[in-house]
Amino acid sequence: MQTVAAAVTMVRDDAFFLKAWLRHYGEALGRENCYIVNHGRGAEVAELAHGCNLIGIPGDAHKNFDMKRWRLLNNLVHGLRSYYDHVIIGDVDELVVVDPQTGLGLLDYLRDQPIRRVLTPVGLEVIHRIDKEDAPVTDHILGPRRHVRLAPHYSKPCIVSVGTKIARGGHFTQASKLFTPDPLYLMHLKFCDFGNYVTTMNARNAVTAQIGASVQDASIGRHWFAEARGEDRAVFEAFADLPMEEGFDLGWVRKRMHRTWKERGETGYWQFDRPDIARQYLLPDRFNGLI
Repeated sequence: MQTVAAAVTMVRDDAFFLKAWLRHYGEALGRENCYIVNHGRGAEVAELAHGCNLIGIPGDAHKNFDMKRWRLLNNLVHGLRSYYDHVIIGDVDELVVVDPQTGLGLLDYLRDQPIRRVLTPVGLEVIHRIDKEDAPVTDHILGPRRHVRLAPHYSKPCIVSVGTKIARGGHFTQASKLFTPDPLYLMHLKFCDFGNYVTTMNARNAVTAQIGASVQDASIGRHWFAEARGEDRAVFEAFADLPMEEGFDLGWVRKRMHRTWKERGETGYWQFDRPDIARQYLLPDRFNGLI
C-alpha cells in the first residue's frame, strides 16, 4: 500500500469527466488512494467509483455551493496529509500529468519530490478543434484531441504537502513560496469534446436555474449561468483563430509566474499574474494516450 500520494475531487453526475479522472488517478495511484465526494449520492457515480473511497453528501442546490464545497475539500486535504506525502486536489475535469519525456509516471515522480510545499503545474486547456478533429473521445482523450491552449487560470496550486488553506476554486493558497516543476501540467478538460460540453453546460445551467440566484448573488463560477454561456458552436469554432506556436517549450510561462509572484492583497493568499494568452500548441506525440 503506497502512502506517497492521494487524489481528491467532488463530483455530481459528471460521468464523462469522472471516467477520465478514474482512469488517470486510479491507474496512477491505485483506486484505494482516490477520494471522491459524491455530491447528491448519485448511483452512477457510486458504481463508476467502485474501489475508491466514496463520501456521499446531500445534493441540495445552494447559491453558496462553491464556498461550502471548498470548506469541505480543505478539511479533507488537511486530514489526508496525515497519511500521505502529497494530496492532489482539483475539479473532476482537471488532471495533473507528468511529461512522458521524464520516463516517470505520476506516482514515481511525486515519490522523488520534497514535501512541505505546494506544487503548481502549468495549466493547459485541452481544446476540441472541430475543424480538424473528427474522431470521438472513447477510452482516451489525448490522441483524438491533440491541441491545447495556454490557461494561466488553471495553473493551480493543486499538489499539497504542507499545512495551508486553499482558496475557493483552488486558484490560490496561503503558501508563500512558488514551486513550478518543469514536467508538471494541469490538463483542463472542459472543452475537450464539443458534444459533452453542450450536455454538461445544459446540466449546470439547470442547477443555477433551480437555485434562482443571479451571477452576482451566487458563489459559483459565471460559466454555470445560461446568460454567461454564449453560443456553443461559436466558442469551439473560435479555437481555430488562436495563433499556433512552434514546439512545446513552456519555460517562459513558468518564468513569468515566478516574476509576478506576490501577496494577494491582504487576504493571506499568494498569486501570480494570470493574463489571457491567446496561444495554442500541438501536443507532442509522446502525450498520446496519457489521459
